[in-house]
Amino acid sequence: MGLFIPTYFSPISQYAFINKSEEVIFELEDNFQKQTYRNRCYIYGANGKLSLNIPIKHNKTNRRKKTKDILIENNFPWQDQHFKSLKSAYQSSPFYEFFEDDIAKIFNKKYVYLVDLNIDTYLFVTDALQISQEFSKTKEYELSPLVNDYRDFSVAKNGSISIEMDNYTQIFDDKFGFISNLSILDLLFMEGPNSVSYLDSVKIF
Repeated sequence: MGLFIPTYFSPISQYAFINKSEEVIFELEDNFQKQTYRNRCYIYGANGKLSLNIPIKHNKTNRRKKTKDILIENNFPWQDQHFKSLKSAYQSSPFYEFFEDDIAKIFNKKYVYLVDLNIDTYLFVTDALQISQEFSKTKEYELSPLVNDYRDFSVAKNGSISIEMDNYTQIFDDKFGFISNLSILDLLFMEGPNSVSYLDSVKIF
């Protein structure tokens, strides 16, 4: 049983532990934090590591907002931009075409709340990986929960978690080398059905 923050096409490290968890619990009662994977993911672009950021509506007061209450700013064509970036980066990868139609559904759906989008990305990925999709949501915030606490996996800053993972072939690694712990999409598009075996091999300290 593991407690996770719902994040946007989460990094490989997060799915390594989702894969190991018999039950997934999503934290919805925490305060939203900037510089996290809640509204961003990293892919391998033609110029190296590329951040895809979801614009959110900024709080006009100084009061903190809970993750579940964060609204997406849809005045920007972020969905079109993200989908085009993914296609540009991965259309020649071995498995992109197998998942393109299902991913397109996410980018064609209009979301109001960030958490709804992130849970849909989770459902897409777990279906693609053919691992359990079942999850529950927290009803209140607990500082020290009585389950495995993986909420720190949402932090995007370097050094928050020590990760050891083997290299796999990446689309532009001949130019920039292997980039570790990108979005799960990078692994999925490159490794397809081998992705779950790769997740089993990831070591996190």
